[in-house]
Amino acid sequence: MTPIDPLPHVSALDPIALTRSLVEIDSTTYHEGAAGDFLAEFLAARGWAVEKTGVPQPVESAQAGARWNVYAGPAAGSPDLVFSTHIDTVPPYIGFSEDAEFLYGRGVCDAKGILAAQVAAAEQLRAEGFSVGLLFVSGEERDSAGAKVANESPKGSRFLINGEPTDNRLALASKGALRAVFTAKGKMAHSAYPELGDSAVHKLVEALGKVMALELPVTEDVGNSTLNIGQIHGGRAPNVIADHAEAQVLIRLVGDSSGTREAIAEAAAGLADVDFTLEIPFVRLKALPGFPTMVAKFTTDIPQLSAWGEPLLLGPGSIHVAHTPFEKVAKQELFDAVNLYVQVARQLLTV
Repeated sequence: MTPIDPLPHVSALDPIALTRSLVEIDSTTYHEGAAGDFLAEFLAARGWAVEKTGVPQPVESAQAGARWNVYAGPAAGSPDLVFSTHIDTVPPYIGFSEDAEFLYGRGVCDAKGILAAQVAAAEQLRAEGFSVGLLFVSGEERDSAGAKVANESPKGSRFLINGEPTDNRLALASKGALRAVFTAKGKMAHSAYPELGDSAVHKLVEALGKVMALELPVTEDVGNSTLNIGQIHGGRAPNVIADHAEAQVLIRLVGDSSGTREAIAEAAAGLADVDFTLEIPFVRLKALPGFPTMVAKFTTDIPQLSAWGEPLLLGPGSIHVAHTPFEKVAKQELFDAVNLYVQVARQLLTV
């Protein structure tokens, strides 16, 4: 452990108030700039050494403006442990509200409430003399663009505690993701004379039927792979034999993807071309004695932050309400998360 000078003049941080401030800023993916600016100013005012690093915009979002990763750490030396989560949220933006028990709005659990709990925990640990840092990235909800940028400039930390909604339980593993685009080609004709054409839609449906019938891998202590056909597009009109059809499929991985890739390609052979456009690997994660555990069926930035130390995954809130119009988190759960983050960090750094 590298001790640092505590900052006794900084008042204890209220995670509820910080969550409110963050949720009131729209930071849907590609529009994280204002929230990044707020965080950088907020953390600098509380005595952190802050760095903002630009995250490139894709061509289709070039007009959305600058966006950032925000790192906050000790003024000198490397942090032993870094807390990390993401600034961006899924659309649409939903404004903040609260009642006596819950916070509501886009990002209260995924992941602005988590971010606030991590800042509160980091400040408590800093006051106790631990050397810790904070890394908040853009683009997690789309392609982990910010995490990829951050991985080029690690700070030498031994541990990374990534925050996602895990109901305040340490994740034993996080499922991977494999995205596949199926493209079928055909020949247009009048639908009254199907023998004169070749339906791309029919080919695609047949290919997808074979894919849905596949027995995907199962890992005993993690669970089964799952498959979702998320989008289908094709054809010109009901009375035209379709010359083109496309589907996007997402598989949640519980191990190596090679066998799944081969099975999918074989099922679609002769019917549709398959292009695997994204893979996030399945990862096993560090657990600690005395803390409740779970298996995350979703993916995180962790595979893209490999240079930031041994990873753990922990955060308040339920993934079941994330990405929904009813996103919420209990206020008490945020306070519990602060305590959990502190306890986990102490155990990691005092061994």
